[in-house]
This record gives sequence, C-alpha cells and structure tokens, in this order.
Amino acid sequence: EVAYRETATVVTEGQYKHVKQTGGRGQYGHVEMKLEPMGPGTGFEFVNEGRGGHIPMNFIPSIEKGIIKAMEAGPCGGYPVVDMRVTVVDGSYHEVDSNDFAFREAGRACFRELFLKSRPQLLEPLMSIEVTVPEEYLGPASGSICQRRGRIESMDDVAGSKIIRGTVPLSEMFGYAGAIRTLTQGRGSFTMHFEHYEAVPDSIEAEIVERRRKAGKVK
Repeated sequence: EVAYRETATVVTEGQYKHVKQTGGRGQYGHVEMKLEPMGPGTGFEFVNEGRGGHIPMNFIPSIEKGIIKAMEAGPCGGYPVVDMRVTVVDGSYHEVDSNDFAFREAGRACFRELFLKSRPQLLEPLMSIEVTVPEEYLGPASGSICQRRGRIESMDDVAGSKIIRGTVPLSEMFGYAGAIRTLTQGRGSFTMHFEHYEAVPDSIEAEIVERRRKAGKVK
C-alpha cells in the first residue's frame, strides 16, 4: 500500500453550523474558517483569528481537534491531508447548548466541506533511484525507468559500469528488482530512497480514488 497524501490547491472560505436538538439539552457549534494550501513538507498550521467573544476561548481547542480528526482521512481517497493552514475567522455559540463536542463536530464538518471545494490533489511519494548496469544494458535499463513514469537526471561511468540516477514514483517500483535482473541477465542492481511528495497525474488519480471507493476506504 503506497502512502498517498491529499492536499488543497486553492484557498477556500466558508462556515458550518452544527445544531442538534433531541429533547433536553441540545448541541450548537458554529465556525467560519479559511483553508490555505502551504508548501510541500510544511505540515499543519492552526490559526485562531476569531473575533473576541464570538467563540469562547475554551472551545477553540475543540475546533482544532475536529480539524485534525478530519485530516486523518481526507474525503477524496481517505488518505491523510497534509500541508494546510486552517484559520478560524469567526463563529458563534449558544450559552446553554454549546459544548466541546459540538464545536469539535463543527470544526470537522467545516474542514471537510471546504476541503472538497479547494480543488484537492492526491500526492504520491517520489523515490530517488540509482541503477547500476553493464554498459551494454544501458538502453533497456533506461527504458525501464521511463516506462515506470521515471525521470532520468544523470548517467555516469564508474569502473566499467553505467550508473543511472533519477526519480520514480514508488507505486511504479513494485517488482523492479526482478525486472532489472531479467533485463541485465542478473548483472544489474539498484538502490532507492524517499525523495519527496509530488502531485499524481489526473488520470492516475482518478483510478486510485475509484479503487479506494470500491474498497470502501472513502467515507
């Protein structure tokens, strides 16, 4: 299972009101938020810019908890959401019916709704790869990288062998050890390590999301 991630690509703003009345004490939590995409690897930033008194300060951590809960499984493919700044802009509360649970639910639902409007994007882990082969197998080895959506960045000669360096999506590397051995009659080898996350091409993203939906991984 490849560790995909989800992120937003545009700024979105909106509000959500969690209201339930089931006899006796009800639930009321109202938040207005702004979602902003941030640079790769920046993680999650929570900002409270709520106007004084509209949401009591003791409910702000509950909103943040709701947002973090929503980010654990994004609404597109059920993957964790990363690299986001979420700002609480405003909201309101009810003196009797507001509680931590209501504001946690308001934060969770508001984030989910806004994220779906933020042109969400699936990210995939990109691996840095180094393939070592005898010179006569340079062509097939290079082709095998390109066939796997890889990008070749350099080729060097070392002790009679060719070293190909580049990047390849992790999802394309399953079974590559056997493939490179077959291509080089057992004389080729490779190493790889994680480089960074990068956007998945649209056509492939659609396939991944559809597969996840069929598997019941998307709520």
